[in-house]
Amino acid sequence: MQGSANLNLMIKAARRAGKSLVKDFREVENLQVSSKGPGDFVSKADREAERLIKEELMGARPTYGWLGEETGEEAGADPTRRWIVDPLDGTTNFLHGMPHWAISIALEHKGEIVSAVVYDPAKDEMFWAEKGAGAWLNDNRRLRVSGRRAMADAVFATGVPFGAKKTLPAMLADLARLMPACAGVRRWGAASLDLAFVAAGRFDGYWERELQPWDIAAGLLLVKEAGGMVGPVREGDDILGKGAILCANEPLFEGFAKIIRNA
Repeated sequence: MQGSANLNLMIKAARRAGKSLVKDFREVENLQVSSKGPGDFVSKADREAERLIKEELMGARPTYGWLGEETGEEAGADPTRRWIVDPLDGTTNFLHGMPHWAISIALEHKGEIVSAVVYDPAKDEMFWAEKGAGAWLNDNRRLRVSGRRAMADAVFATGVPFGAKKTLPAMLADLARLMPACAGVRRWGAASLDLAFVAAGRFDGYWERELQPWDIAAGLLLVKEAGGMVGPVREGDDILGKGAILCANEPLFEGFAKIIRNA
């Protein structure tokens, strides 16, 4: 695996946190039948994973800024660089004992994502990318987006709003327009892995609203470096700022974007 010192640091941090989370994940099934349930246990696992990642990254790069799901935002002495971290993307899957969750780590430099890691510990799949150096899986498998050209053959991924989220009507309208035009839509519950799967050609495209920067920062670079196209749901918006993203391979992107944007 050839990468920069920062990328190697990110991979080391992801593996360290992944080892801790896999150990905790084995305990979740035992807790499902308890009256209290595994909620508190999983929250502690999530916080511990972020602590381990932060210890590795900030220990080696103490001047960088930090944005983490659990510990929030911290300015760094170097205002041009910050880590963007989700220690457990797919918490609900983890909570229910479903092996589809990931660790997402991105490095931002001057407002642009330049290094990315999405690690799926349950399957031991390490997706990684650096700006201009391509996207890769594990040690040496180059990632490329799918080559499908027809919407009728394409499978897309998304997230369906839940709880207090406000975009359910928009999502249902999206599905009503998209489903007749494609081969299927999947909702697997981990945005970072959805994006990694687009980069790997497993999904042909992905869209979602109401996301946080740590959900998508690493994944969007993976898709770009795998040859995909990435844009905001509403043209002109900042993807990380608005938390709304759509992506696909180049042949599908324009038609897919028109359907989602209702253009």
